[in-house]
Amino acid sequence: MFNKNDKWEFYKDASNEGCWCKIATNGKIAGASIEGYKNKQDSIDNTKRESRFI
Repeated sequence: MFNKNDKWEFYKDASNEGCWCKIATNGKIAGASIEGYKNKQDSIDNTKRESRFI
């Protein structure tokens, strides 16, 4: 479930590709990207699509 207080973190993986994870207010990971993205904007766009389902 989407909570406006959840935090989104963006980072580079071992292949130097952009990834994200969603941290719930209880500190647990509530979602994460399943692939790396070549640029940060693609990663951000993916979070917008995924937030509908998380």
